[in-house]
Amino acid sequence: MKETNLKLKRFSRVQLFLMTVLMTSFSVMSFAADKPNKVKVAKNAPLFSKFVYQGEDEVYKNNPLKANEFYNPILQGCYPDPSITRKGDDYYLVCSSFAMFPGVPIFHSKDLVNWTQIGHVLDRVSQLKVHDCGISAGVYAPQILYNPNNDTFYMITTEFAGGFGNIMVKSKDPLKGWSDPIKLNFDGIDPSIFFDDNGKAYIVHNDAPDKGKELYNGHRVIKVWEYDVEKDQIIPGTSQTIVDGGVDLSKKPIWIEAPHLYKKNGRYYLMCAEGGTGDWHSEVIFVSDSPKGPFKPAPSNPILSQRYLNPKRTNMVDWAGHADLVQTPDGKYYGVFLAVRPNEKKRVNTGRETFILPVDWSGEFPVFENGLVPMEPKLKMPKGVENKTGKDGFFPNGNFTFTDDFLAPKLDYRWIGLRGPREDFIVTSKKGLIINPFAANIKELKPTSTLFYRQQHISFTATATLSYQPQTEKDLAGITCVQGERFNYVFGVTKKDKDFYLLLERTARGKSTIVASTKIDMKTAVQLRVKATGDNYEFSYSANGTDFTNLGGTVSGDILSTDVAGGFTGAMIGLYATSANNAIPE
Repeated sequence: MKETNLKLKRFSRVQLFLMTVLMTSFSVMSFAADKPNKVKVAKNAPLFSKFVYQGEDEVYKNNPLKANEFYNPILQGCYPDPSITRKGDDYYLVCSSFAMFPGVPIFHSKDLVNWTQIGHVLDRVSQLKVHDCGISAGVYAPQILYNPNNDTFYMITTEFAGGFGNIMVKSKDPLKGWSDPIKLNFDGIDPSIFFDDNGKAYIVHNDAPDKGKELYNGHRVIKVWEYDVEKDQIIPGTSQTIVDGGVDLSKKPIWIEAPHLYKKNGRYYLMCAEGGTGDWHSEVIFVSDSPKGPFKPAPSNPILSQRYLNPKRTNMVDWAGHADLVQTPDGKYYGVFLAVRPNEKKRVNTGRETFILPVDWSGEFPVFENGLVPMEPKLKMPKGVENKTGKDGFFPNGNFTFTDDFLAPKLDYRWIGLRGPREDFIVTSKKGLIINPFAANIKELKPTSTLFYRQQHISFTATATLSYQPQTEKDLAGITCVQGERFNYVFGVTKKDKDFYLLLERTARGKSTIVASTKIDMKTAVQLRVKATGDNYEFSYSANGTDFTNLGGTVSGDILSTDVAGGFTGAMIGLYATSANNAIPE
């Protein structure tokens, strides 16, 4: 897999996945019952007694909110491929999660501004088997949709792991959990379901052209199937291609994907992403008198993109696309979509984030308002809505501080595992969080004993308080900054001979080097800190909680960026422990 300076405008999730699969095993492991395991804690398991994350982005300092404004993106950090639906006054939104566990974070709102995370759709190993896949495999492009015909919510997605493929889960109430997966009998990716007024259902998805008909690299098609709602399966023999290549096949459009069907005024609209997932990303729209086509493209495509704009613009938002629409009870439309905020070196460490814009559908075709001009960091509040982000349990945005002493009876939903359940390695106590170390390190394609928090700002500070005395050089605990198994930093405490050492290790393209190391006294708790100012990262430690000592100087965040590491995830900060350490202090 070519990992150097990937220009993602020429790559789709299909192409990158096919390259990833060369390095990844997809065998199915048998699992025990889907109940949290009782963790037998190792004698030397580390204790994390506090974690503080503070966002420090200049764009929010320079653009304070007025009373009638809110910030965009609405979900900062790695929350890509958003999909949204509504039942009554309740909105629900989901995002891709790849190899993160639990998978498919789900959010609820009453007003499209204030969002609460209510859990994850895929929270059991019977639903999510990503135990041996690369970080950018797993769950792609989920769609959530409420079907008023049977009062049921559907989440449909592609799970590139565990032998699943395209799957669907259902729920009568997203607050009460979701069914086990129903495996769908078709190939391709990015499935999306549509329920017509007459009760009929259809699935659209991305696929390769028929054998022998591929015209160029990136040539894809959109297919539609009729769907049997009672049997929860496609109807064999009903498949047909409704879009070949994209808006204009003569111009060789690439990576038409992420399709969604909508109905307005008796006509059917097909909205898709086109141009790859990088800086040529866009959203396009087609119309037909039938859900099975033929579909004609709008003359004004794309209806959302940032690709034509000045590359030197300030507060850049880029890569906009992969959208979904929702109608409010009063008839107004909004669209959620992914986009990125590159740092000063045009690197993308925060990953693809969830943005929202009002949509003007007063004409024949919908258009994202201000979706083709440089996006602003603030939007006007919908009429009658009060901005409560960061209060009363609502998700924060802008610059904020997240603090966790791990004494709450339930772990915050923002904490996630990688390839396996958090409950397999965490133990809560009156002193904080104990992480039982697995015999797997952060560079392996295995479940790791690491609790992750997404990097949500270009500039931030994250500090963890650690009590730990490793017994051997195979033991290590600390913090890690991870873009993937082949691109990461480890800042942790280990042992060499009879001494404890703190080390900083950099892994780039799978090759690890020790940046710096120092002896450290671990008789009392130590604070480990990572501070990023754009592309510049610094790792430091303190024994007294006040005076911090830098280790390794200033290092580049390049390996934590999507455009360098490839794949689709954003950087994550992990509370990490392992009994299979291979980083040796110098």
